[in-house]
Amino acid sequence: MNSTIETILRHRSIRKFKNDPITPEQIKTIVKCAQHASTSSYVMAYTIIGITDETIKEELTTISGHEHVKNSSHLFLFCADLNRIYHLASKEDQEKMKESIESTEQFLVATIDTALAAQNAVIAAESMGLGVCYIGGIRNNIKSVNDILELPDYVIPLFGLAVGYPAHQPEQKPRLPLNVIYHENTYDIKKQTSLIEQFDKDLEKYYIQRGENARTDTWSDQMIRKYTNPIRMDVTQFVKDKKLNKR
Repeated sequence: MNSTIETILRHRSIRKFKNDPITPEQIKTIVKCAQHASTSSYVMAYTIIGITDETIKEELTTISGHEHVKNSSHLFLFCADLNRIYHLASKEDQEKMKESIESTEQFLVATIDTALAAQNAVIAAESMGLGVCYIGGIRNNIKSVNDILELPDYVIPLFGLAVGYPAHQPEQKPRLPLNVIYHENTYDIKKQTSLIEQFDKDLEKYYIQRGENARTDTWSDQMIRKYTNPIRMDVTQFVKDKKLNKR
């Protein structure tokens, strides 16, 4: 097993960080690695915003509900971005571009490009001994985040990434069995039931025995709770208001 695979397999979310800063060179390296992710048709449909203003960090901490937003060494905000493509064109060509840019397909292109870039950034950061935590909580009030960052049309904030030196080493949360995730040639519904039942039993043991936040829970119960209690339903209209995923 090589060092890259070892880094990936050691991943865990870090929510407590040391006060040690990361260097401008580390930030540049992380962003460069993000830029070298695969990108659909060379669009590179994302923008990464580094948050260094303490007032903005406080506002994003309140919105997300996570103290590590402000207590990490550096916060990156990853945005899906088709604005720069739109502004390459003349006014006449911009009108011709709208049907494509505002389509569900291009919305997917932008969100996938952003996620691929972010995961490259994560692997780069972890390879340098840094810890990371994705911050989906910025979508708790996505319109406020949009306004704070002054984002134009065709740009939406997707998630944050808190980065810094770990001040704890939480247990690694188990993943679903490989054969639940990996299918061959077709989607095999039947094989999943028994595997997920066993995974629930194993995960229940993990939750009971772990050092922090021990509880009784299963993956199935978590997913049922999550999807029977809709959250962030304002995101749909926000995305359309930003002129994405309209067609």
